Amino acid sequence: MTSALKFITCGSVDDGKSTLIGRLLVDTKAVLQDHLAGVQRHGETNLALLTDGLSAEREQGITIDVAYRYFSTEARKFIIGDAPGHEQYTRNMVTAASSADAAVVLVDATKLDWKDAHLNLLAQTRRHSLLLKLLRVPSVVFAINKLDAVENATLAYQNIQGALAKFAIEAGINVKAWVPISALKGWNVVDTQDNWCNYTGPSLLQILETLPSTPAEVDMAMSFPVQWVEKFHDSNVTHQGRRVFWGRVATGTLRQGQRVRVFPSGQTATVSQVLSATRHEKTNITGKSAGLVLDREVDVSRGDWIEAADSGLEGQRQIDATVAWMDDEPLVAGRLYWALHGHRWVRAKVQRIEHRLNINTLAKEDTTELPANAMGQVTLTFQEPLITLPFAKSRVLGALILVDTASHKTSGAVLVN
Repeated sequence: MTSALKFITCGSVDDGKSTLIGRLLVDTKAVLQDHLAGVQRHGETNLALLTDGLSAEREQGITIDVAYRYFSTEARKFIIGDAPGHEQYTRNMVTAASSADAAVVLVDATKLDWKDAHLNLLAQTRRHSLLLKLLRVPSVVFAINKLDAVENATLAYQNIQGALAKFAIEAGINVKAWVPISALKGWNVVDTQDNWCNYTGPSLLQILETLPSTPAEVDMAMSFPVQWVEKFHDSNVTHQGRRVFWGRVATGTLRQGQRVRVFPSGQTATVSQVLSATRHEKTNITGKSAGLVLDREVDVSRGDWIEAADSGLEGQRQIDATVAWMDDEPLVAGRLYWALHGHRWVRAKVQRIEHRLNINTLAKEDTTELPANAMGQVTLTFQEPLITLPFAKSRVLGALILVDTASHKTSGAVLVN
């Protein structure tokens, strides 16, 4: 079976994201009958309630937090993240998208002037699409929803698809597919609706079954952020009493016998043992959680990085980066934040703001601050060096978050340029 696909649904508020996931779960027989009975209201099934689990979500009829659901077909397993559409909860969408293999962007046909061939897209549709590009989500699918509720579904699909295609070209978004759907009625979601909207392609589920999973970054030097240090006494471990360093291999391959360097101390050692997450000894591990034992005692703590000795990675005290700002307090030059990179915390200062990206025109505009949900380019300086790579090369080494030092809120997603 093909590896599991982790994808999110996103787009503007009330575009039908939760209903779509509910439809996928119901039509693939992934919902138990008693659960299905629990979301029925006045004899009708409210599909959105299958994912909106918080009491506030059910009361307001919106998605606030990211809800993950699981289902499988004969061809594949899936992990779905239902991302909120409200601007206020953009940070939750960014969190879900940062680790996704694919994204389905829903577009509500009833909210657009679908009779106009030059119609304007909703701001949140554009914002979420741009965030997917910034976060390097490999596969983007546009699903034009609620076409069952417009007078001329064929014309609506044609005009909306044209507007989305124009925007995708301007923004440099590589779109894998376009599909007209009705999440409420199930048209083109699991089964195809023959020649509806003059569309003869596969259903949304059939598209998802063919999308690639994100491969591990194996063609790079090994890097390993230390998450936990354990004093290990298991008899299966050759080196009795040695500490085991646990984490997830970020890039490259962790190998037994590999010469490594600890960052930031610079000490070197050799990997004498590699353990899987189930504590079984391995010769090498790529892209998964692992434990490693070094051939000698070296001072290593949570937050340190262990990298291949010949990686060529050097610590950086200053970076230029793209920021997706998510705090209610605007980003201004001179502010101090905590930066989290891997499991390493360092102080970060906003040196300057280069420009802000206008999500409507895609123009780069001069600015002195970035308000909530804005995107722009900034220069950051760190109190201590970090080993980073451009985000275009590594989704792990090229990403960090900024956290407010007083409120401890996640303030911004930072992508190294």
